[in-house]
Amino acid sequence: MGLLNVIRKLRLREKLPIREIARRTGLSRNTIKKYLNSGAIEPSFATPDRPSKLDPFAEKLAGWLKTEAGKSRKQRRTLKQMHADLVALGFTGSYGRVAAFARDWRINRQREQQTTGRGTFVPLAFQPGEAFQFDWSEDYGFLGGAYQAVAQPGLPVARLPVANP
Repeated sequence: MGLLNVIRKLRLREKLPIREIARRTGLSRNTIKKYLNSGAIEPSFATPDRPSKLDPFAEKLAGWLKTEAGKSRKQRRTLKQMHADLVALGFTGSYGRVAAFARDWRINRQREQQTTGRGTFVPLAFQPGEAFQFDWSEDYGFLGGAYQAVAQPGLPVARLPVANP
């Protein structure tokens, strides 16, 4: 449960004074008053945009990830190997930064592949009697004293959606 929800619950449901809420949560009374009067859902803290140590190497790493994605699993370099190669090029950051970049790159690449180049999905709709689907099975059995394959149509398993005129 979020901190703001805890403060509201203690104040509004349990009718505790602000001083008691401050004692239980470890926050100052002024902070609690500010949260209660703000009407905000959760406190948000602005994170400043900082340049990453990986920024000068981002294009090179993205290129490596793209070429490695085209290779088979056994032929690919691991992220640890890519981190070691970046360190050899002068990168001073941690492996975690490289792994986070690769994770974000893969998510963005997957999103791009799902949304581009596949065309538009148009659901199929048919008039009554235009399309029907059957389950066709093949069984084996003795017919006329010989073991033979017998194909047989089954009951319809699914009907496609019917368009309403």
